[in-house]
Amino acid sequence: MLDDPLVKPFLTNVVEDESNLPIIECLIDGVETDEEIAEKTGIRLNLVRKILYKLYDLKLASYKRSKDPETQWFTYSWKFEKDEVVKHIREACEADVKHFEEALNEEENNMYFICPQGHVRFDFNTASEYEFICPECGEEMEFFDNEEQINQLKDIIENIKLNLDNFNKKH
Repeated sequence: MLDDPLVKPFLTNVVEDESNLPIIECLIDGVETDEEIAEKTGIRLNLVRKILYKLYDLKLASYKRSKDPETQWFTYSWKFEKDEVVKHIREACEADVKHFEEALNEEENNMYFICPQGHVRFDFNTASEYEFICPECGEEMEFFDNEEQINQLKDIIENIKLNLDNFNKKH
């Protein structure tokens, strides 16, 4: 699962650093307790616990607590929740598509003007409020052809959708 191009960056972000991914690998492999994970990975126990609780807060891991009858200490058996990871990634991709589609809509339905010195870029209404004069330097603003931005946004949306389709076929 960690080899997936959408899963690895998502989980790396969750565990704060790629060097902490072995904690998740252990969970996927069925290693259950925080002590076993720390021993197998060589990662400090307090960091393993911190990561496990962070995964738990996001519902990416769950645990069962049991009490040792001899020592009266609690043992936590952890489980990786693959379905929750899939759900989070799908939701994130769908939110990204929505965000970029809104940006594309703005770009396609507006005319833009820029300062020749590169200070500002305004849509028509905002530029007209400034009488097409840059508020930074006083230069007259010029029409800006945003076709490149439109094409970039279309490419981004297409790539996200393609990655999500590939992800959905695997999961």
